[in-house]
Amino acid sequence: MAAEDPSVSGVSGRYATALFELARDQKSVDAVKADLDKFSALLAESPDLLRLVRSPVFTADAQAKALGAVLDKAGISGVAANFLKVLTANRRLFAVADVIRAFRALVAKFKGEATAEVTVAEPLSDTNLDALKAALKSVSGKDVDLNVKIDPSIIGGLVVKLGSRMVDSSLRTKLNSIKHAMKEAG
Repeated sequence: MAAEDPSVSGVSGRYATALFELARDQKSVDAVKADLDKFSALLAESPDLLRLVRSPVFTADAQAKALGAVLDKAGISGVAANFLKVLTANRRLFAVADVIRAFRALVAKFKGEATAEVTVAEPLSDTNLDALKAALKSVSGKDVDLNVKIDPSIIGGLVVKLGSRMVDSSLRTKLNSIKHAMKEAG
């Protein structure tokens, strides 16, 4: 399956494919995805956890002990927890964000959904998220799972990537295009 999807390749693609096949066989795809989403949110919230995951300075044992404590506290167990422990034991925990992204792509393909990467300057309300999902569903013809990233540097507006299409309506891009137009005119 990884060979069919260009977004799922390399080390992260192989791990994501193995996890997906295991979760599918155990009929726990949704549970594993929920646990991985929870872990991904923890990574986004905690610079210390991100440092633990990315830094080669920590030994596999130190990473395993710390990860075990984080997983217990977060209530992440089962297939997802075991998988994260395998990544740690194999010294591949640094690739966990890419593995989660590839796993999400495999789940979306399995469910006939599309995944959109959305970058916003500040968090969107549930009403706005629902409206964005509905708009993207009308464009793609599929249910759309949103992967929202907050980046204050875009100032306002949003950037949406859906498959090979990208729409950039951020204020930063608009201001840059005005700046370039003024340079050429003057």
